[in-house]
Amino acid sequence: MSVLEDLKLQYKIGSISIRLVFWNVLLYVIPEVIFALLKLFKVNINYLNFVSVSTTFSDLAWKPWSIVSYSFFHSGVLHLIFNMLMLYYVGRLFITFFTQKQLLGVYLLGAIFSGAVFIASYAFLPALTPISTQMIGASGSIMAILFATTSYQPFMDVRLFGVFKMKLWHIAFVLVFFDLIQLPLENTGGHLAHIAGAVFGYIYIVLLKRGTDLTSGVNSFIDFIANLFNKKDSTKFRKVYVNPKKQAEKRESKIVTKDKAQQQIDEILDKISKSGYDSLTKEEKEFLFNAGK
Repeated sequence: MSVLEDLKLQYKIGSISIRLVFWNVLLYVIPEVIFALLKLFKVNINYLNFVSVSTTFSDLAWKPWSIVSYSFFHSGVLHLIFNMLMLYYVGRLFITFFTQKQLLGVYLLGAIFSGAVFIASYAFLPALTPISTQMIGASGSIMAILFATTSYQPFMDVRLFGVFKMKLWHIAFVLVFFDLIQLPLENTGGHLAHIAGAVFGYIYIVLLKRGTDLTSGVNSFIDFIANLFNKKDSTKFRKVYVNPKKQAEKRESKIVTKDKAQQQIDEILDKISKSGYDSLTKEEKEFLFNAGK
């Protein structure tokens, strides 16, 4: 199995947090490579201008998608690595208690809420009103996921770097504390967006406990769009005459084959859940990859 096939398999069987990491990494690597090559032909385009959320309302008017797209792009390798490690880590904690669709919904809504607070802060706060700037990064969404999990299970034990045992609320408190003390120093809008993400995560859980899931509307819209692309062309009904005895034998043999294959898939997935993907043998990885085609 090649490296590419291995990555495709991990994406296919991975959780939504894994897929979000893949999307963020690809949306950093691919544009960086393309526009670096274009510079050889003296074509200089700052693609981040098209995806970053801006404090200028006129910019938001011509790129309304930026209120979400900014949360999938990053300004540098270190920025990307830190955010993706955080996303992978807090995503796993979130899925312990909630669904994958809820995680995606919190990620997107956390981005919108953080972006809106970022824009509003530069429009109304006296210390920021003369300044025009832009923002990219998944930090606001990640803080929303972290604080949603923390608000639901604050005393959950977490091992930091596999060594230090801490309560989940300790980690959340430290992160938001650093944002608070850095507000007057630098990147004020960015830190406000982080805090806004944390606030949204808390609000999400409060409303969820009262019976309102804010992510339901977002996920219904995503499902609607996905179904538009997954619709198959309807075919006219054709009546086919077959030998009932042969058809029954054929159907029985297919069921047996499917059951055996499914049993092997279930065993491999169970092994992944207990020991991780790296515990699989080369043959098991290839089998799972071929089964997913």
